[in-house]
Amino acid sequence: MKNIDYKLLHAFSAVIKLQSFEKAAEFLFLTQPAVSLRIKQLEQLISQPILIRSTPIVATEVGKKLLNHYYQVQQLEADLLPQIFPEDPILPIRISLATNADSLATWLVPVLTPLINKHPIELNLEVANETNTIYKLKDGEVFGAISTQETPLSGCVVDKLGVMNYTLVASPSFKNKFFKQGINKNTLIKAPGLLFDHKDKMHAEFIESEFGLSFGSYPYHIVHSSEAFVTFAKEGLAYCLIAELQIENELKSGELVNLLPNKQLIRTLYWHRWSLVKGVFKKVSDTIIKEGNKILS
Repeated sequence: MKNIDYKLLHAFSAVIKLQSFEKAAEFLFLTQPAVSLRIKQLEQLISQPILIRSTPIVATEVGKKLLNHYYQVQQLEADLLPQIFPEDPILPIRISLATNADSLATWLVPVLTPLINKHPIELNLEVANETNTIYKLKDGEVFGAISTQETPLSGCVVDKLGVMNYTLVASPSFKNKFFKQGINKNTLIKAPGLLFDHKDKMHAEFIESEFGLSFGSYPYHIVHSSEAFVTFAKEGLAYCLIAELQIENELKSGELVNLLPNKQLIRTLYWHRWSLVKGVFKKVSDTIIKEGNKILS
């Protein structure tokens, strides 16, 4: 039976994270040929490639499985070592999770703040579209992910968090300029909308569902920030779908107006994480589930 040498996995993880054999060598206090040798030894052990030497450097499917395993072992070690060596200084625990931008902009940080203040945590938040966060979990980059996907990945478990309601909004000046005659196919063709990125299907699917306009038949800006969505809308630069949780005050004050009072887009969010979660990782996971249920109910 073959055994995995974890120093080989450590080198593999460093290359993927730092996206460079040279930087990985510096990080591991090794020479670059030594890092390359460890990658080669790991590939020889499993008799197949573990990474693709491209730009960016990416792990193969079996490489992703190895990384996922290695990160879970690191999690268990981070939980175990303080119990075995209680006299040693407590080092920060790196906790990586994937989130959609809207959760990050609204409820996620406040609910994690007490834990971060109480425990030596280094938080790494990977931000992606809510339909794509799950792939970061699948690739082993994070231990948990907030996603719209309901079905858990192999080796993972999932809990429903709740729903986020999205409202189509604009500033009063924007509405008066572009939608004075109402919001319809003809007026939308001239009015600039707002997308998070090219993978953001939420806006496109909503507009097509409600007005029959296909994506690309109307103008739009691309802004990789939920906070900037609010700024763009308030400045009269675009109309857009924004989570109601994020613009409660703006809607009350009249800075933003609901363009479709009888229509909302509802997204159900789920928390996916590794099946085996312990220590601080479990506390983070339990907090996200408990507080997410309260806020998104």
